[in-house]
Amino acid sequence: MTPEKPTDKPSEKQSEKQDWPLYEVFVRGKRGLNHVHVGSLHAADDRMALTHARDLYTRRNEGVSIWVVRSEHIAASTRDEKDPFFAPSADKVYRHPTFYDIPADVPHI
Repeated sequence: MTPEKPTDKPSEKQSEKQDWPLYEVFVRGKRGLNHVHVGSLHAADDRMALTHARDLYTRRNEGVSIWVVRSEHIAASTRDEKDPFFAPSADKVYRHPTFYDIPADVPHI
């Protein structure tokens, strides 16, 4: 038997793995009220993404909930759009509590 020569071509299994979609991982900690982005990973499907996220990002039992979202499904504004994108909220003064009288006996406002 002759040993196989190493080739530059990736194996079929490796190329399939490279085609796996990218997922963004969000974890809610035991003391947290919201999910926080903790990283990214590649997985073949949603179930595998959840399993890998659990194994990678909650190894010390610090999480109580995990979200995985395909990166391609996330839409986000850019820094360049910051001023024009958020400008419409400035002309909605009724959203600010400046027009309301707050009674003195109402705490925590």
